[in-house]
Amino acid sequence: MENLKRNEHSSISGSKRSLKRKLDEDFEEDRLRIVSLSSDDAHQDIIREVRSQVQILGASFSSSEPDRAASKRAIHILSELAKNEDIVNVIVDCGAVPALVQHLQPPSPTRDGEAGPIPHEHEVEKGSAFTLGMLAIKPEHQQLIVNAGAVPHLVSILKRHKDSPNSRALNGVIRRAADAITNLAHENSCIKTRVRVEGGIPPLVELLVFADAKVQRAAACALRTLAFKNDENKNQIVECNALPTLILMLRSEDSAIHYEAVGVIGNLVHSSPNIKKDVLAAGALQPVIGLLSSSCSESQREAALLLGQFAATDSDCKVHIVQRGAVPPLIEMLRSSDSQLREMSAFALGRLAQDTHNQAGIAHSGGILPLLRLLDSKNGNLQHNAAFALYGLADNEDNVADLIKVGGVQKLQDGEFIVQPTRDCVAKTLKRLEEKIHGRVLSYLLYLMRVEDNVVQRRVALGLAHLSSPEDHKTIFLDNNGLELILELLESTIVKHQRDASAALCKLANEASSLSHIDAAPPSPVSQVYLGDQYVNNPTLSDVIFLVEGYNH
Repeated sequence: MENLKRNEHSSISGSKRSLKRKLDEDFEEDRLRIVSLSSDDAHQDIIREVRSQVQILGASFSSSEPDRAASKRAIHILSELAKNEDIVNVIVDCGAVPALVQHLQPPSPTRDGEAGPIPHEHEVEKGSAFTLGMLAIKPEHQQLIVNAGAVPHLVSILKRHKDSPNSRALNGVIRRAADAITNLAHENSCIKTRVRVEGGIPPLVELLVFADAKVQRAAACALRTLAFKNDENKNQIVECNALPTLILMLRSEDSAIHYEAVGVIGNLVHSSPNIKKDVLAAGALQPVIGLLSSSCSESQREAALLLGQFAATDSDCKVHIVQRGAVPPLIEMLRSSDSQLREMSAFALGRLAQDTHNQAGIAHSGGILPLLRLLDSKNGNLQHNAAFALYGLADNEDNVADLIKVGGVQKLQDGEFIVQPTRDCVAKTLKRLEEKIHGRVLSYLLYLMRVEDNVVQRRVALGLAHLSSPEDHKTIFLDNNGLELILELLESTIVKHQRDASAALCKLANEASSLSHIDAAPPSPVSQVYLGDQYVNNPTLSDVIFLVEGYNH
């Protein structure tokens, strides 16, 4: 649910583009020098370069114009180097982390009592936060950065919007601080907790309504990471009244905004039934359903997953989701070329199909055939989600004929299922279908065998051969020509048709044989004649052989 790899990639790649646009011409010479160093693979030269910049950072922590300019330049060089994953460890090993953490905070004024803007205000801290965020992508560096004291400084940066006038530089440093928190806390429970303890969650929630959309997105991304599998963080996010704002963000025209918002809500809801109730009460259901039709496939995927979570236990919610129009877009998503989109839509439909009122509606909207096709997937999760959805649909008598006439029985029987739970689910689905082949369901299937085209007639006959009761075989296969339909398939030049027909005939023959043994009359008892002594070994009757209890006399 967290999908943090995508989050980190988005924030970092966006940071790179933004930083490149903002580079001063003064940095061109530095960039060329870095490219030259990298192309020559001069490892020792790179080490010397990194150490040189770290020394500059250590000596330039002041508010003077020359020192601030030197710090900005040194951080820029380190950030460019950090874009090369092979150099990240060198930067850390050369002691850059403490120096960068120091520059997350503004230096004191040069002279006591002097007040005024600090040169390159926000820009040095922004570069430092960005570089630390790059280093934090490697999990082994996360704790080192936190131990150096980065979190309190990053939280302090998040609060700058309260005291500083809005500016491009301010927006940039806040965004980079939020990005750094995202990368530091990625899959690290201790750091997620540390951010909360340091007071990071309230300012992030406040930034959801910040004027700059990029800041909103970065704040939501950080909250999404902090909420994943951390109940205390989830509760504090809700207590800070984030839900109304997040639900408004779901309706944003900016796909990057609503993608992060639905991700935060999804992580809040995950394994938290009370928060799920709060989210639904706050009005999240309709905008989430709306995201199923988003042009952003990632938002569609997250929305489908969230609807599946909404539908997990609450029967009323299952019905409401369907009533509000979720089924058609979910079925459309089953046909997507994106396997993750298919997987999540099948997951949501599977949850919805566990409600009796929804089963016929999903089938009527065209859900059966695409779900059957997904059984051919080589993705185990996707295959299982589709099988589970079909299991739900098979519970409704109105769907049985639809499943059979599109070849569902053969698909379920022939499938190569990757994991045992899927095989078990398919077996239970076939059993469900078998239990419903009687009464009006059987009557309708017999009707289809009479009036439908030949392809459907054959599918029905094959399905009934495997699922119907032996007591109905005469009605189905003799009185209604079911046997003739199967024999036609046996004469086909298509190997699969021959195989299907052979399997059906074998099934019928086995059941007929079994039934004949049961119905056969019991054998007559063997007549036994007890002869008196006068008849045994009597010379008068020596030409007659008597068989008495197995002995010849």
